[in-house]
This record gives sequence, C-alpha cells and structure tokens, in this order.
Amino acid sequence: MAAEILRAIGRIARALDSIANVEFKDLALNRGQYLYLVRIYEQPNIILEELSQLLRVDKTTASRAVNKLVAQGLVKKYQDTHSAKRQLLKITAEGKRLAEFILLENNYSELKALQGLNSEQIEQLSTLLQVVDENILNEFQTVKAGKIRDYSQMLRRKSDD
Repeated sequence: MAAEILRAIGRIARALDSIANVEFKDLALNRGQYLYLVRIYEQPNIILEELSQLLRVDKTTASRAVNKLVAQGLVKKYQDTHSAKRQLLKITAEGKRLAEFILLENNYSELKALQGLNSEQIEQLSTLLQVVDENILNEFQTVKAGKIRDYSQMLRRKSDD
C-alpha cells in the first residue's frame, strides 16, 4: 500500500513535469529550469544552498541550472553585503515575465489536479503532504550527509508478517 502512494506521487510529478516541458518549450527553458526560475522569483535574494534544499537537489545540480539561467539573462547573481562568500540570486525583468507565465500554468494544473475535492479534503491532503515532505526532507538530508540508511528494519518487519 505505501509503495503505491509513492508511485502515485511519482506518476503525478512526472506527468506534470512532462506537461510543463511541452508547454514551456517556446520559453527556451531546458528541462526543469522553470522550477529554479519560479523559486528565485518567489524568494528574491535566495542563496544557492537554500535553493538546492528547497528543490531537493544537490548543490552542483542547482548551480548548473542557475548558471544557465544567468547566461540566458533571466537571473542575476549579487554579492551578499554581509558575507563575501555568499551570492544572492535575483530574477531579471525578463525572468519575472517568464516566472509569472509559469505560475499561471502551475495554478491551472493545481486546479485540474484538485478537481472533485472539497475544501476540507484539499486542506487534509495539503496537511498530509506536508508531513510526507518533511519526512522525505529528513531522509534527503541524511543521505546527502553520506549516511547509509538501514533497511534491516524493513526486512525484519516483512518476515514478521
């Protein structure tokens, strides 16, 4: 049962990503770049580490995507006045225009995804997904820190069934 939940979440994510890649093709954004662009738009002055954490990707992946957005003139990097090592990310006017269009698609997709659910069900789904997201964030951080997860508990649980 639990595996089916994660499979459903994966199917939904892949379908939405495929839709976005088709619809954003004319925006000259490579696969997934729209995610970075919108998050920077939503959080001006975000730093790369925070962005990579927010999107649950490693810093190298985030850096590559951001550098492409900078090269396209959609994002600018600024030196943090409080720390010379930190660079702040801000969206350009063209990046803002694209991000606002992308958010329209996002809102449309969300409306379509939640069709047939009442406000109480939507609230419950949101709450439950926040818990799942937090659980996975903890696992993401653990694995990214180099720790190997212990699957032996799962093996013992299956043999007890």
